[in-house]
Amino acid sequence: MSENFISNDPLHGKTLEWILTYLVKHFGWEDLARMININCFKSNPSIKSSLTFLRKTPWARKKVEDLYISTL
Repeated sequence: MSENFISNDPLHGKTLEWILTYLVKHFGWEDLARMININCFKSNPSIKSSLTFLRKTPWARKKVEDLYISTL
């Protein structure tokens, strides 16, 4: 594979923490909780607690990643 290969994957090089931080800055916790109905976004939200949940919950992580992609 070429060293100059550029990925078409919009998630390439983005950590879950980076994506979540971006979404919180872009939408805020309240709107994020409306778009993705999970308790860690509604009740005492924080990046740390949300990352813990999202790393253990593939369906929720996928929703966060899909929302990020839709904002591009």
